[in-house]
Amino acid sequence: MATLRELRDERLRKLEELKRSGVALYPARVERTHQAKAIVEQFGELEGSEAIVTGRIVSTRKFGKIAFFVLRDASESLQLFIKHDVLTHTDGGNAEIAFQQLNLLDPGDFVEATGKVIKTQTGEISIEVTRLRLLTKSLRPLPAEHDGFTNKEERLRRRYIDTNVNKDVYERYLRRSAFWDATRHFLQGEGFVEIATPVLENIPGGADAKPFITHMDALDHDFYLRISHELPLKRLLGGGYEKVFDIGPRFRNENYTDEHLPEHNAMEWYWAYADWQDGMQLTQKLVRSVVDATWGTRQFELANGQQVDLGDDSTDWERISFVEVIREKYGLDAHDASLDEVKKALADNGLEVEKQDNRARGIDKLWKKIRVELPGPAFLVDIPTFMQPLAKTQPKDKRLSEQFNLILGGTEACKAYSELNDPIDQLERFKEQQAMRDKGDDEAQMLDIDFVEMLEYGMPPACGFGYSERLFWLLEGVTAREGVPFPQLRYEVSETTKSIYPDLSL
Repeated sequence: MATLRELRDERLRKLEELKRSGVALYPARVERTHQAKAIVEQFGELEGSEAIVTGRIVSTRKFGKIAFFVLRDASESLQLFIKHDVLTHTDGGNAEIAFQQLNLLDPGDFVEATGKVIKTQTGEISIEVTRLRLLTKSLRPLPAEHDGFTNKEERLRRRYIDTNVNKDVYERYLRRSAFWDATRHFLQGEGFVEIATPVLENIPGGADAKPFITHMDALDHDFYLRISHELPLKRLLGGGYEKVFDIGPRFRNENYTDEHLPEHNAMEWYWAYADWQDGMQLTQKLVRSVVDATWGTRQFELANGQQVDLGDDSTDWERISFVEVIREKYGLDAHDASLDEVKKALADNGLEVEKQDNRARGIDKLWKKIRVELPGPAFLVDIPTFMQPLAKTQPKDKRLSEQFNLILGGTEACKAYSELNDPIDQLERFKEQQAMRDKGDDEAQMLDIDFVEMLEYGMPPACGFGYSERLFWLLEGVTAREGVPFPQLRYEVSETTKSIYPDLSL
């Protein structure tokens, strides 16, 4: 079997032969009248008429004076029927290929085909080609679809191959796009305005996460990549906007897991004059609407085997009390348990006890052990105030925050709460977080005095909500790295490429 290097050399030889014969390579101008899917679906109307199609050659078969190519574009595959006495018009200066040059084409090449829409004797809808232009010569062969492309590392590094040969992967990122389009469409229909917020921040906030740091030469100043959209969007509420949202990347300097990526897309909305109860109702509508538009079903079997039914619009999702669950499962009072009691519960349940663990971190670990067993959908409520520094407290019990998390498939798919807008209370909570940070908790939030200043000017009561594309990965049934086209990996160059370009010191 030929090596990749040998196959590439053979294609380079063909490229040189085309060049010597006067074929203009890699033209810029392309004509197309129809996508392949339109030819197939509208055959009754188009039969006998001329059409121009473009795409990548998937396969080639040549039998003396006729040839059959399969061409694929983003919509569908279509057969090209090529006869030596029909493909007679050639103009090398226009990148046109003569019949006798078909052997210089390979699967993977991009072409433009002009011809009559027909059915062959076998009933295959085809283009009977009268003119064939070479748009791009592929120098490296794609894996054959029937051979598969299954090596996980290779698939992640060369997703452009993965999406070419694995149709399910190709379609996944179309659904990912539909997921965010549906999110945007729903929110705009509810009167929310999309306002982009900065990625570079002086002080990151809005989540417990370790930030990335970068440097801006123009100001000779370090900045952080945002870990959340929250604080800029709430500044907009203080600036007079009432319903705002942003969709875009955020960055958290943490390990890869099946549920987390250091870089991922997320959406957050903030709604003035609404509280967490309003937020729960809107969340049900939002998630159901986005799911309907993306998958067309509300019933899912997840990768972990759990069955999830998001229900019809007349039903509300279950509510689960955080405090009660911790008490029932571990015999701990989440409000009063000491750090030693929390550490003992961690050890008794086979969970790691780390030096920087504090009471909030420890209780959160205990909760996560329970969470994985809950398929949902359900709203987690009664979350202690000390675990959420940006939420308002419940009037009937100040120890509890007005926060809810959407539990789905054993994870927290969404988070929201009634936003804290008391500048004095907010400052005290920031101080508590900063003290945790000073003791070594590099995920605790930093004290943001500018945000406190904004609150002193006044921010209306509001509910804030956010979800990341983790919700998409969950319902799609894939891990985080399978859920994005290009996950970050260590930089690596293949040995074949190093041998091809020895002068580059790769």
